[in-house]
Amino acid sequence: MHRLYILSGTLSPEWRRTTVVAVMSDLRPTVLVVDFGAQYAQLIARRVREAQVYSEIVSHRITTDEVQRRRPAAIILSGGPKSVHVEGAPSLDPRVYELGIPMLGICYGCQLIAQQLGGVVARGDKGEYGRATLKRHGASSLLGDTGESFDVWMSHFDAVSMVPSGFRVTGATADAPMAVLENDSKKIWAVQFHPEVVHTEHGQQILRHFLHDLAGIAPNWTMSSIADSQIAAVRAQVGDERAICGLSGGVDSAVAAALVHRAIGANLTCVYVDTGLMRKNESDQVVETFKRNLGIELVHVDAADEFFDKLQGVIDPEQKRKVIGETFVRIFERYTGGIKDAKFLVQGTLYPDVIESGGREGSAVIKSHHNVGGLPDDMTLQLCEPLRELFKDEVRSLGTTLGLPDEIVWRQPFPGPGLGVRIIGEVTREKVNILQEADAIVREEIQRAGLEREIWQAFAVLADIRSVGVMGDERTYARPIIIRAVTSDDAMTADWARVPYDVLATMSSRIVNEVDGVNRVAYDITSKPPGTIEWE
Repeated sequence: MHRLYILSGTLSPEWRRTTVVAVMSDLRPTVLVVDFGAQYAQLIARRVREAQVYSEIVSHRITTDEVQRRRPAAIILSGGPKSVHVEGAPSLDPRVYELGIPMLGICYGCQLIAQQLGGVVARGDKGEYGRATLKRHGASSLLGDTGESFDVWMSHFDAVSMVPSGFRVTGATADAPMAVLENDSKKIWAVQFHPEVVHTEHGQQILRHFLHDLAGIAPNWTMSSIADSQIAAVRAQVGDERAICGLSGGVDSAVAAALVHRAIGANLTCVYVDTGLMRKNESDQVVETFKRNLGIELVHVDAADEFFDKLQGVIDPEQKRKVIGETFVRIFERYTGGIKDAKFLVQGTLYPDVIESGGREGSAVIKSHHNVGGLPDDMTLQLCEPLRELFKDEVRSLGTTLGLPDEIVWRQPFPGPGLGVRIIGEVTREKVNILQEADAIVREEIQRAGLEREIWQAFAVLADIRSVGVMGDERTYARPIIIRAVTSDDAMTADWARVPYDVLATMSSRIVNEVDGVNRVAYDITSKPPGTIEWE
Protein backbone atom coordinates (compact mmCIF):
# COMPACT_ATOMS: atom_id res chain seq x y z
CA MET A 1 0.00 0.00 0.00
CA HIS A 2 1.35 3.44 -0.96
CA ARG A 3 0.71 6.64 0.94
CA LEU A 4 0.10 9.67 -1.25
CA TYR A 5 0.50 13.23 0.03
CA ILE A 6 -0.58 16.26 -2.01
CA LEU A 7 1.27 19.04 -0.27
CA SER A 8 0.17 22.15 -2.09
CA GLY A 9 -1.63 23.48 -5.14
CA THR A 10 -4.44 22.39 -7.41
CA LEU A 11 -3.96 19.85 -10.18
CA SER A 12 -5.62 20.03 -13.57
CA PRO A 13 -6.64 16.79 -15.30
CA GLU A 14 -6.49 18.35 -18.76
CA TRP A 15 -3.37 17.55 -20.79
CA ARG A 16 -2.38 17.87 -24.44
CA ARG A 17 0.36 15.79 -26.02
CA THR A 18 3.64 17.57 -26.68
CA THR A 19 7.33 16.86 -26.85
CA VAL A 20 10.05 18.58 -24.86
CA VAL A 21 13.47 18.63 -26.45
CA ALA A 22 16.00 21.31 -25.55
CA VAL A 23 19.15 21.02 -27.65
CA MET A 24 21.82 23.39 -26.43
CA SER A 25 24.15 22.84 -29.38
CA ASP A 26 21.56 24.34 -31.73
CA LEU A 27 21.53 27.56 -29.72
CA ARG A 28 25.20 28.61 -29.85
CA PRO A 29 28.59 27.83 -31.48
CA THR A 30 29.78 24.32 -30.65
CA VAL A 31 33.25 22.78 -30.44
CA LEU A 32 33.37 19.07 -31.23
CA VAL A 33 35.93 17.15 -29.16
CA VAL A 34 36.72 14.02 -31.16
CA ASP A 35 37.46 11.17 -28.77
CA PHE A 36 40.25 8.77 -29.75
CA GLY A 37 40.06 6.90 -26.46
CA ALA A 38 41.95 9.40 -24.35
CA GLN A 39 41.46 9.51 -20.61
CA TYR A 40 41.49 13.30 -20.99
CA ALA A 41 38.77 13.69 -23.65
CA GLN A 42 36.24 14.77 -21.01
CA LEU A 43 38.81 17.12 -19.50
CA ILE A 44 39.32 18.80 -22.87
CA ALA A 45 35.57 19.33 -23.14
CA ARG A 46 35.55 20.84 -19.65
CA ARG A 47 38.44 23.18 -20.43
CA VAL A 48 36.63 24.41 -23.54
CA ARG A 49 33.59 25.21 -21.43
CA GLU A 50 35.78 26.99 -18.90
CA ALA A 51 36.72 29.23 -21.81
CA GLN A 52 32.98 29.96 -22.07
CA VAL A 53 32.50 27.99 -25.27
CA TYR A 54 30.06 25.07 -25.55
CA SER A 55 31.62 21.67 -26.34
CA GLU A 56 30.44 18.14 -27.10
CA ILE A 57 32.35 14.86 -27.17
CA VAL A 58 31.91 12.79 -30.32
CA SER A 59 33.33 9.49 -31.57
CA HIS A 60 36.26 9.43 -34.00
CA ARG A 61 33.89 7.51 -36.30
CA ILE A 62 31.94 10.69 -37.01
CA THR A 63 31.51 11.22 -40.75
CA THR A 64 32.12 14.34 -42.76
CA ASP A 65 28.39 14.57 -43.50
CA GLU A 66 27.62 14.46 -39.77
CA VAL A 67 30.23 17.15 -39.08
CA GLN A 68 28.67 19.35 -41.75
CA ARG A 69 25.22 18.77 -40.31
CA ARG A 70 26.39 19.83 -36.86
CA ARG A 71 28.16 22.94 -38.23
CA PRO A 72 30.76 23.16 -35.44
CA ALA A 73 32.70 26.36 -34.89
CA ALA A 74 35.87 24.34 -34.25
CA ILE A 75 37.12 20.77 -33.84
CA ILE A 76 39.62 19.41 -31.31
CA LEU A 77 41.19 15.98 -31.78
CA SER A 78 41.94 14.35 -28.43
CA GLY A 79 44.86 12.19 -27.43
CA GLY A 80 44.59 8.42 -27.37
CA PRO A 81 46.35 5.33 -26.01
CA LYS A 82 47.20 3.71 -29.37
CA SER A 83 50.00 4.28 -31.85
CA VAL A 84 49.00 5.53 -35.31
CA HIS A 85 51.03 2.60 -36.66
CA VAL A 86 49.10 -0.27 -35.07
CA GLU A 87 46.47 -2.16 -37.01
CA GLY A 88 43.01 -0.81 -36.32
CA ALA A 89 44.30 2.48 -34.90
CA PRO A 90 41.45 5.01 -34.76
CA SER A 91 41.42 7.61 -37.53
CA LEU A 92 39.32 10.50 -38.79
CA ASP A 93 37.38 10.75 -42.02
CA PRO A 94 40.04 12.56 -44.12
CA ARG A 95 37.44 14.74 -45.84
CA VAL A 96 36.93 16.56 -42.52
CA TYR A 97 40.29 18.29 -43.03
CA GLU A 98 38.96 19.90 -46.21
CA LEU A 99 35.96 21.57 -44.57
CA GLY A 100 37.92 24.63 -43.49
CA ILE A 101 36.77 24.30 -39.87
CA PRO A 102 39.43 25.48 -37.38
CA MET A 103 41.07 22.38 -35.92
CA LEU A 104 43.43 21.66 -33.03
CA GLY A 105 45.10 18.27 -32.61
CA ILE A 106 46.37 17.18 -29.20
CA CYS A 107 48.94 14.36 -28.69
CA TYR A 108 47.54 11.44 -30.73
CA GLY A 109 45.44 14.02 -32.57
CA CYS A 110 48.65 15.84 -33.54
CA GLN A 111 50.24 12.65 -34.87
CA LEU A 112 47.09 11.70 -36.75
CA ILE A 113 46.95 15.08 -38.49
CA ALA A 114 50.58 14.71 -39.54
CA GLN A 115 50.11 11.17 -40.84
CA GLN A 116 46.80 11.72 -42.65
CA LEU A 117 47.97 14.92 -44.36
CA GLY A 118 51.21 13.46 -45.76
CA GLY A 119 53.73 13.82 -42.95
CA VAL A 120 55.61 11.08 -41.11
CA VAL A 121 55.21 9.83 -37.55
CA ALA A 122 58.34 7.99 -36.38
CA ARG A 123 58.21 5.05 -34.03
CA GLY A 124 59.92 6.21 -30.87
CA ASP A 125 62.92 4.55 -29.26
CA LYS A 126 61.71 5.87 -25.94
CA GLY A 127 58.65 7.65 -24.69
CA GLU A 128 58.31 11.14 -23.29
CA TYR A 129 56.10 11.17 -20.22
CA GLY A 130 55.53 13.88 -17.66
CA ARG A 131 56.97 17.36 -17.52
CA ALA A 132 59.10 18.68 -20.39
CA THR A 133 60.36 22.10 -21.52
CA LEU A 134 58.93 23.45 -24.76
CA LYS A 135 61.08 25.91 -26.72
CA ARG A 136 59.51 28.08 -29.38
CA HIS A 137 60.80 28.37 -32.95
CA GLY A 138 59.98 31.76 -34.39
CA ALA A 139 56.58 33.40 -34.55
CA SER A 140 53.59 31.25 -33.62
CA SER A 141 49.93 31.86 -34.35
CA LEU A 142 48.90 29.25 -31.78
CA LEU A 143 51.23 29.93 -28.85
CA GLY A 144 50.64 33.70 -28.86
CA ASP A 145 52.52 35.53 -26.11
CA THR A 146 53.36 32.51 -23.95
CA GLY A 147 57.10 33.23 -23.85
CA GLU A 148 60.16 31.62 -25.44
CA SER A 149 60.05 28.47 -23.28
CA PHE A 150 57.69 26.96 -20.73
CA ASP A 151 56.79 23.66 -19.09
CA VAL A 152 54.39 21.29 -20.83
CA TRP A 153 53.00 17.84 -19.98
CA MET A 154 53.88 15.00 -22.35
CA SER A 155 52.45 11.49 -22.67
CA HIS A 156 53.58 9.84 -25.92
CA PHE A 157 55.91 7.24 -27.46
CA ASP A 158 55.82 8.04 -31.19
CA ALA A 159 56.57 11.54 -32.47
CA VAL A 160 56.18 13.53 -35.69
CA SER A 161 59.42 13.35 -37.72
CA MET A 162 58.31 15.09 -40.94
CA VAL A 163 55.57 17.69 -41.19
CA PRO A 164 52.99 17.67 -44.00
CA SER A 165 53.34 20.12 -46.85
CA GLY A 166 52.26 23.63 -45.87
CA PHE A 167 52.90 23.14 -42.13
CA ARG A 168 55.63 24.78 -40.11
CA VAL A 169 57.16 23.80 -36.77
CA THR A 170 56.96 26.44 -34.05
CA GLY A 171 57.87 24.48 -30.92
CA ALA A 172 59.98 21.54 -29.78
CA THR A 173 61.06 19.60 -26.71
CA ALA A 174 64.14 17.45 -26.18
CA ASP A 175 62.37 14.28 -27.35
CA ALA A 176 59.78 15.81 -29.69
CA PRO A 177 61.53 18.07 -32.23
CA MET A 178 58.20 18.81 -33.92
CA ALA A 179 55.95 19.44 -30.91
CA VAL A 180 53.91 22.31 -32.37
CA LEU A 181 52.65 22.25 -35.98
CA GLU A 182 50.80 25.10 -37.68
CA ASN A 183 49.10 25.68 -41.01
CA ASP A 184 47.30 29.01 -40.84
CA SER A 185 45.85 28.81 -44.36
CA LYS A 186 44.17 25.46 -43.63
CA LYS A 187 43.27 26.62 -40.09
CA ILE A 188 44.87 23.49 -38.63
CA TRP A 189 47.11 23.54 -35.57
CA ALA A 190 48.52 20.68 -33.52
CA VAL A 191 50.52 20.14 -30.33
CA GLN A 192 52.25 17.03 -29.03
CA PHE A 193 51.74 18.10 -25.42
CA HIS A 194 48.54 18.27 -23.35
CA PRO A 195 47.35 21.88 -22.88
CA GLU A 196 44.22 20.67 -21.02
CA VAL A 197 46.09 19.45 -17.92
CA VAL A 198 47.07 21.81 -15.12
CA HIS A 199 50.71 20.69 -15.35
CA THR A 200 51.09 22.49 -18.70
CA GLU A 201 52.07 26.10 -18.14
CA HIS A 202 49.85 28.47 -20.19
CA GLY A 203 47.73 25.47 -21.27
CA GLN A 204 44.36 27.15 -20.75
CA GLN A 205 45.71 30.34 -22.29
CA ILE A 206 46.62 28.40 -25.45
CA LEU A 207 43.17 26.81 -25.61
CA ARG A 208 41.47 30.17 -25.12
CA HIS A 209 43.64 31.70 -27.85
CA PHE A 210 42.71 28.91 -30.26
CA LEU A 211 39.02 29.20 -29.47
CA HIS A 212 38.57 32.97 -29.25
CA ASP A 213 41.23 34.35 -31.60
CA LEU A 214 42.04 31.67 -34.18
CA ALA A 215 38.56 30.12 -34.40
CA GLY A 216 36.80 33.42 -33.70
CA ILE A 217 34.32 32.01 -31.17
CA ALA A 218 32.82 34.53 -28.77
CA PRO A 219 32.87 33.55 -25.07
CA ASN A 220 29.09 33.39 -24.63
CA TRP A 221 28.69 30.05 -22.81
CA THR A 222 27.77 31.55 -19.43
CA MET A 223 25.42 30.45 -16.71
CA SER A 224 23.04 33.31 -17.41
CA SER A 225 22.98 32.48 -21.12
CA ILE A 226 22.43 28.77 -20.35
CA ALA A 227 19.53 29.63 -18.06
CA ASP A 228 17.97 32.03 -20.55
CA SER A 229 18.28 29.71 -23.54
CA GLN A 230 17.01 26.63 -21.72
CA ILE A 231 14.09 28.47 -20.15
CA ALA A 232 13.15 29.79 -23.59
CA ALA A 233 13.50 26.33 -25.15
CA VAL A 234 11.30 24.63 -22.55
CA ARG A 235 8.75 27.45 -22.60
CA ALA A 236 8.53 27.39 -26.40
CA GLN A 237 7.97 23.65 -26.57
CA VAL A 238 5.79 23.07 -23.50
CA GLY A 239 3.69 26.18 -23.91
CA ASP A 240 0.63 26.10 -21.63
CA GLU A 241 0.88 22.37 -20.98
CA ARG A 242 1.84 20.65 -17.73
CA ALA A 243 4.92 18.63 -16.80
CA ILE A 244 5.96 16.55 -13.83
CA CYS A 245 9.43 16.29 -12.34
CA GLY A 246 10.80 13.36 -10.42
CA LEU A 247 12.74 14.50 -7.37
CA SER A 248 15.48 12.23 -6.06
CA GLY A 249 16.73 14.38 -3.20
CA GLY A 250 19.86 15.32 -5.15
CA VAL A 251 21.16 18.52 -6.74
CA ASP A 252 20.40 17.60 -10.34
CA SER A 253 16.65 17.04 -10.09
CA ALA A 254 16.33 20.15 -7.90
CA VAL A 255 18.05 22.38 -10.47
CA ALA A 256 16.07 20.80 -13.31
CA ALA A 257 12.85 21.48 -11.40
CA ALA A 258 13.84 25.10 -10.71
CA LEU A 259 14.69 25.71 -14.37
CA VAL A 260 11.49 24.18 -15.73
CA HIS A 261 9.45 25.97 -13.06
CA ARG A 262 10.99 29.24 -14.21
CA ALA A 263 9.83 28.36 -17.73
CA ILE A 264 6.27 27.12 -17.15
CA GLY A 265 5.46 28.17 -13.57
CA ALA A 266 2.50 26.46 -11.92
CA ASN A 267 2.22 24.01 -14.81
CA LEU A 268 5.03 22.01 -13.22
CA THR A 269 4.25 19.48 -10.50
CA CYS A 270 7.10 17.75 -8.68
CA VAL A 271 6.63 14.17 -7.54
CA TYR A 272 8.85 12.81 -4.81
CA VAL A 273 8.80 9.02 -4.59
CA ASP A 274 10.14 7.82 -1.25
CA THR A 275 11.82 4.56 -2.26
CA GLY A 276 12.87 3.66 1.25
CA LEU A 277 16.44 3.89 -0.06
CA MET A 278 17.09 7.51 0.88
CA ARG A 279 19.63 8.88 3.33
CA LYS A 280 18.63 9.30 6.97
CA ASN A 281 15.87 11.94 7.34
CA GLU A 282 16.22 12.74 3.63
CA SER A 283 12.52 12.56 2.77
CA ASP A 284 11.53 15.06 5.46
CA GLN A 285 14.28 17.42 4.31
CA VAL A 286 13.29 17.21 0.63
CA VAL A 287 9.63 17.90 1.34
CA GLU A 288 10.38 20.81 3.68
CA THR A 289 13.00 22.36 1.38
CA PHE A 290 10.85 22.35 -1.73
CA LYS A 291 7.83 23.76 0.05
CA ARG A 292 9.85 26.57 1.61
CA ASN A 293 12.29 27.49 -1.17
CA LEU A 294 10.65 26.81 -4.50
CA GLY A 295 6.92 27.11 -3.96
CA ILE A 296 6.41 24.24 -6.40
CA GLU A 297 3.48 21.89 -6.15
CA LEU A 298 4.84 18.72 -4.59
CA VAL A 299 3.33 15.25 -4.44
CA HIS A 300 4.91 12.84 -1.93
CA VAL A 301 4.46 9.09 -2.50
CA ASP A 302 5.64 6.66 0.19
CA ALA A 303 6.42 3.52 -1.85
CA ALA A 304 9.13 1.82 0.23
CA ASP A 305 7.18 -1.44 0.56
CA GLU A 306 6.96 -1.93 -3.19
CA PHE A 307 10.66 -1.23 -3.75
CA PHE A 308 11.74 -3.73 -1.10
CA ASP A 309 9.39 -6.34 -2.55
CA LYS A 310 10.79 -5.84 -6.06
CA LEU A 311 14.40 -6.02 -4.83
CA GLN A 312 14.03 -9.33 -3.04
CA GLY A 313 16.71 -11.73 -4.27
CA VAL A 314 18.25 -9.19 -6.69
CA ILE A 315 22.05 -9.17 -6.40
CA ASP A 316 23.48 -8.13 -9.78
CA PRO A 317 24.15 -4.36 -9.74
CA GLU A 318 22.91 -3.73 -13.30
CA GLN A 319 19.72 -5.64 -12.60
CA LYS A 320 19.31 -3.79 -9.33
CA ARG A 321 19.51 -0.42 -11.11
CA LYS A 322 17.00 -1.50 -13.73
CA VAL A 323 14.55 -2.84 -11.12
CA ILE A 324 14.74 0.41 -9.16
CA GLY A 325 14.42 2.51 -12.33
CA GLU A 326 11.44 0.60 -13.67
CA THR A 327 9.65 0.53 -10.30
CA PHE A 328 10.25 4.26 -9.98
CA VAL A 329 8.64 4.96 -13.35
CA ARG A 330 5.72 2.58 -12.80
CA ILE A 331 4.86 4.43 -9.61
CA PHE A 332 5.05 7.68 -11.54
CA GLU A 333 2.60 6.31 -14.04
CA ARG A 334 0.15 5.32 -11.30
CA TYR A 335 0.64 8.15 -8.82
CA THR A 336 0.89 11.56 -10.39
CA GLY A 337 -1.27 13.42 -7.93
CA GLY A 338 -4.42 13.39 -10.05
CA ILE A 339 -2.68 14.08 -13.38
CA LYS A 340 -3.93 10.93 -15.04
CA ASP A 341 -2.67 11.53 -18.59
CA ALA A 342 0.75 13.08 -17.94
CA LYS A 343 3.08 12.69 -20.90
CA PHE A 344 6.34 14.28 -19.74
CA LEU A 345 8.86 13.51 -17.06
CA VAL A 346 11.44 16.18 -16.20
CA GLN A 347 14.73 14.61 -15.08
CA GLY A 348 18.11 15.87 -13.97
CA THR A 349 20.14 13.78 -16.43
CA LEU A 350 23.70 15.12 -16.78
CA TYR A 351 26.39 14.74 -19.44
CA PRO A 352 28.48 12.25 -17.41
CA ASP A 353 25.32 10.11 -16.96
CA VAL A 354 24.90 9.99 -20.73
CA ILE A 355 28.55 9.12 -21.38
CA GLU A 356 28.75 6.38 -18.72
CA SER A 357 25.47 4.84 -19.88
CA GLY A 358 26.74 4.54 -23.45
CA GLY A 359 24.54 7.37 -24.63
CA ARG A 360 27.13 8.65 -27.10
CA GLU A 361 28.01 6.81 -30.30
CA GLY A 362 31.02 4.59 -29.78
CA SER A 363 31.04 4.89 -25.99
CA ALA A 364 31.01 1.88 -23.71
CA VAL A 365 28.35 1.21 -21.08
CA ILE A 366 30.05 1.56 -17.70
CA LYS A 367 26.84 1.43 -15.67
CA SER A 368 23.20 2.17 -16.41
CA HIS A 369 22.09 5.37 -14.73
CA HIS A 370 18.66 5.51 -13.15
CA ASN A 371 17.64 8.31 -15.49
CA VAL A 372 19.35 6.98 -18.64
CA GLY A 373 19.74 3.22 -18.92
CA GLY A 374 17.49 2.20 -16.05
CA LEU A 375 14.18 3.27 -17.59
CA PRO A 376 11.78 0.68 -19.03
CA ASP A 377 11.43 0.41 -22.80
CA ASP A 378 7.65 0.73 -22.66
CA MET A 379 7.60 3.79 -20.43
CA THR A 380 4.61 5.94 -21.33
CA LEU A 381 6.18 9.20 -20.12
CA GLN A 382 8.34 11.22 -22.50
CA LEU A 383 11.51 12.80 -21.15
CA CYS A 384 12.44 16.44 -20.72
CA GLU A 385 16.12 16.68 -19.75
CA PRO A 386 17.21 20.34 -19.69
CA LEU A 387 20.56 19.55 -18.01
CA ARG A 388 21.56 16.68 -20.29
CA GLU A 389 24.60 18.48 -21.75
CA LEU A 390 25.97 19.86 -18.45
CA PHE A 391 28.67 18.70 -16.07
CA LYS A 392 27.97 18.68 -12.34
CA ASP A 393 29.89 21.86 -11.50
CA GLU A 394 27.98 23.67 -14.25
CA VAL A 395 24.72 22.47 -12.70
CA ARG A 396 25.74 23.89 -9.33
CA SER A 397 26.55 27.24 -10.95
CA LEU A 398 23.26 27.18 -12.80
CA GLY A 399 21.42 26.46 -9.55
CA THR A 400 23.00 29.52 -7.95
CA THR A 401 22.09 31.59 -11.02
CA LEU A 402 18.49 30.41 -10.66
CA GLY A 403 18.47 31.55 -7.03
CA LEU A 404 18.53 28.20 -5.26
CA PRO A 405 19.94 28.24 -1.71
CA ASP A 406 23.31 26.69 -0.84
CA GLU A 407 21.63 23.87 1.09
CA ILE A 408 20.34 22.59 -2.25
CA VAL A 409 23.10 23.67 -4.63
CA TRP A 410 25.92 22.27 -2.50
CA ARG A 411 24.17 19.12 -1.46
CA GLN A 412 26.41 16.17 -2.18
CA PRO A 413 25.53 14.12 -5.27
CA PHE A 414 23.19 11.23 -4.56
CA PRO A 415 22.47 8.46 -7.09
CA GLY A 416 18.94 7.97 -8.41
CA PRO A 417 18.80 4.38 -7.10
CA GLY A 418 19.77 5.73 -3.67
CA LEU A 419 21.31 3.44 -1.08
CA GLY A 420 20.37 0.49 -3.26
CA VAL A 421 23.68 0.85 -5.12
CA ARG A 422 25.67 1.36 -1.91
CA ILE A 423 24.55 -1.98 -0.49
CA ILE A 424 26.49 -4.83 -2.06
CA GLY A 425 24.21 -7.81 -2.60
CA GLU A 426 20.51 -8.06 -1.81
CA VAL A 427 18.82 -4.90 -0.49
CA THR A 428 16.75 -5.34 2.67
CA ARG A 429 15.22 -3.01 5.24
CA GLU A 430 17.73 -4.19 7.86
CA LYS A 431 20.70 -3.37 5.61
CA VAL A 432 19.24 0.02 4.68
CA ASN A 433 18.79 0.90 8.36
CA ILE A 434 22.41 -0.03 9.10
CA LEU A 435 23.70 1.98 6.15
CA GLN A 436 21.56 5.02 6.90
CA GLU A 437 23.01 5.30 10.39
CA ALA A 438 26.62 4.79 9.25
CA ASP A 439 26.22 7.19 6.32
CA ALA A 440 24.78 9.89 8.59
CA ILE A 441 27.85 9.65 10.82
CA VAL A 442 30.21 10.00 7.83
CA ARG A 443 28.42 13.11 6.58
CA GLU A 444 28.17 14.64 10.06
CA GLU A 445 31.92 14.31 10.63
CA ILE A 446 32.77 15.70 7.19
CA GLN A 447 30.59 18.71 7.96
CA ARG A 448 32.04 19.09 11.47
CA ALA A 449 35.56 19.09 10.00
CA GLY A 450 34.62 21.84 7.52
CA LEU A 451 35.38 19.64 4.51
CA GLU A 452 32.04 19.85 2.69
CA ARG A 453 33.24 22.18 -0.08
CA GLU A 454 36.56 20.36 -0.52
CA ILE A 455 35.07 16.89 -0.89
CA TRP A 456 32.90 16.08 -3.87
CA GLN A 457 31.18 13.12 -2.25
CA ALA A 458 31.52 11.29 1.08
CA PHE A 459 29.36 8.33 2.03
CA ALA A 460 29.27 4.83 3.48
CA VAL A 461 29.01 1.49 1.68
CA LEU A 462 27.74 -1.74 3.25
CA ALA A 463 29.65 -4.78 2.01
CA ASP A 464 28.07 -8.20 1.54
CA ILE A 465 30.52 -9.98 3.83
CA ARG A 466 31.03 -10.55 7.54
CA SER A 467 34.20 -10.56 9.57
CA VAL A 468 35.21 -11.60 13.06
CA GLY A 469 35.72 -8.94 15.69
CA VAL A 470 35.80 -8.52 19.43
CA MET A 471 33.62 -6.14 21.43
CA GLY A 472 33.33 -6.19 25.22
CA ASP A 473 35.57 -9.28 25.40
CA GLU A 474 33.06 -11.15 23.24
CA ARG A 475 33.40 -12.44 19.69
CA THR A 476 31.41 -10.65 17.00
CA TYR A 477 30.66 -11.69 13.46
CA ALA A 478 29.30 -8.60 11.72
CA ARG A 479 29.46 -6.50 8.57
CA PRO A 480 32.10 -3.95 7.57
CA ILE A 481 31.35 -0.39 6.51
CA ILE A 482 33.52 1.08 3.76
CA ILE A 483 33.91 4.86 3.79
CA ARG A 484 34.19 6.43 0.33
CA ALA A 485 35.26 10.08 -0.05
CA VAL A 486 36.45 11.62 -3.32
CA THR A 487 37.49 14.93 -4.82
CA SER A 488 36.42 15.82 -8.35
CA ASP A 489 35.44 18.67 -10.66
CA ASP A 490 32.83 16.95 -12.79
CA ALA A 491 32.54 13.27 -11.72
CA MET A 492 34.16 12.08 -14.95
CA THR A 493 37.39 11.48 -13.02
CA ALA A 494 37.91 11.50 -9.26
CA ASP A 495 40.64 11.01 -6.70
CA TRP A 496 40.25 9.63 -3.21
CA ALA A 497 40.11 12.41 -0.64
CA ARG A 498 42.97 12.73 1.84
CA VAL A 499 40.67 12.99 4.84
CA PRO A 500 42.68 13.71 8.02
CA TYR A 501 43.41 10.64 10.12
CA ASP A 502 41.71 12.07 13.19
CA VAL A 503 38.48 12.60 11.23
CA LEU A 504 38.60 9.04 9.92
CA ALA A 505 39.32 7.77 13.42
CA THR A 506 36.26 9.57 14.78
CA MET A 507 34.08 8.16 12.00
CA SER A 508 35.33 4.64 12.65
CA SER A 509 34.87 4.86 16.41
CA ARG A 510 31.36 6.29 16.14
CA ILE A 511 30.20 3.79 13.50
CA VAL A 512 31.40 0.75 15.42
CA ASN A 513 30.00 2.02 18.71
CA GLU A 514 26.72 3.51 17.49
CA VAL A 515 25.61 1.26 14.61
CA ASP A 516 24.37 -2.24 15.45
CA GLY A 517 25.61 -4.96 13.11
CA VAL A 518 28.95 -3.32 12.23
CA ASN A 519 32.30 -4.29 13.73
CA ARG A 520 34.83 -3.02 11.18
CA VAL A 521 35.43 0.15 9.12
CA ALA A 522 37.63 0.47 6.00
CA TYR A 523 38.55 3.46 3.81
CA ASP A 524 38.46 3.21 0.00
CA ILE A 525 41.59 4.74 -1.61
CA THR A 526 40.71 3.95 -5.24
CA SER A 527 40.61 6.71 -7.84
CA LYS A 528 38.25 6.93 -10.86
CA PRO A 529 39.41 5.35 -13.10
CA PRO A 530 39.92 2.46 -12.43
CA GLY A 531 37.02 2.48 -9.94
CA THR A 532 33.76 4.39 -10.16
CA ILE A 533 32.64 6.81 -7.46
CA GLU A 534 29.73 4.62 -6.45
CA TRP A 535 30.40 0.95 -5.73
CA GLU A 536 27.64 -0.32 -8.02
